[in-house]
Amino acid sequence: MGRIYTFANQKGGVGKTTTAINLGAYLANYGKRVLLVDIDPQANATSCLKIDKNSVNGGTYQVLLGSTSAEKYILHNPKLKLSILPASPALVGGEVELVSESGRESRLQKGLLPFINRYDYILVDCPPSLGLLTLNGLVAAKDGVIIPVQCEYLALEGLSQLTHTIERVRDAIFPDLTIRGVLLTMFDGRTNLAADVVREVRRHFPKQVFSTVIPRAVRLAEAPSYGLPVSMYAPSSSGALSYAAFARELLEGDGFNIPVIQE
Repeated sequence: MGRIYTFANQKGGVGKTTTAINLGAYLANYGKRVLLVDIDPQANATSCLKIDKNSVNGGTYQVLLGSTSAEKYILHNPKLKLSILPASPALVGGEVELVSESGRESRLQKGLLPFINRYDYILVDCPPSLGLLTLNGLVAAKDGVIIPVQCEYLALEGLSQLTHTIERVRDAIFPDLTIRGVLLTMFDGRTNLAADVVREVRRHFPKQVFSTVIPRAVRLAEAPSYGLPVSMYAPSSSGALSYAAFARELLEGDGFNIPVIQE
């Protein structure tokens, strides 16, 4: 049975989309079948794979509103070995429309069930908020939430708020919801602050922080403008090597032997 991980943090600019795309790309390189699911109205994951969100005929909006199966909207990029269920402009109003729907918090979970055995990993990219769209992402997170945390001031405050939300969702809706791990991102080794944040996050969450730390890297920021994951844009860069290490760490934690990367 495939694993479903949701990337969530109500703070924007912490690396949710960057992590979802680059982790997905390396998992695909390691031979895993990967589906990215974009539930962010900004459609950054969709755009970063060079898909014009304004030309998308359907995607997560239709799945969340229960109007049709996700099957017809999944796009596959054979070059990247990645599939994506894209976001479309209609998703902007999706959160408002969901309010009056029955079972509104579990629409995504139900929509992804038919694909649980088709993909080894389903990676859900959430918006930078704690609204109904993110709630759907949390409830769909069968195997846990991955929380990217920027190595900057106030990181712990936002992390505490999110963990509190996860506890409330666990108590009220989805008792099996867990935190798969906290990923430290945008680390700048030249600053004392970044090292302090790493130390504090590890102290507060000693068993939940991934060993891999993602650096602040120019190539990571450039890759989306070319519609490529960093593994293809700059495979020898520090950002690429870090996400490759993160993919290996996740695979090992999930009980997989690490295969040779497929060219």
